[in-house]
Amino acid sequence: MDFTFTAPLWEWESRAAWYFVSVPEEESADIREVPRMPSGFGAVRVRVTVGTSTWETSIFPESATGVYMLPVKKAVRVAEGFDDGDPVTVHLELVDL
Repeated sequence: MDFTFTAPLWEWESRAAWYFVSVPEEESADIREVPRMPSGFGAVRVRVTVGTSTWETSIFPESATGVYMLPVKKAVRVAEGFDDGDPVTVHLELVDL
């Protein structure tokens, strides 16, 4: 199952230097509905492509809203030239289904 969306990059206030892109509500709801084995913290393994960068990671549901948060590591931010608040187009593929 694949998703493509654009959302702003944001810095987590509680943990400086941790950056995320929030998966939109509709896509987050669709991801929650996909049957899979339970995992810690509700994490979902994904393969992500942003620009020319592709990597595997996990997305995690944010406790207050339930939308998933995609961590974006520094190497990707630097390679793609992203800064806080920039719109990021994400191609996200669920793995381990």
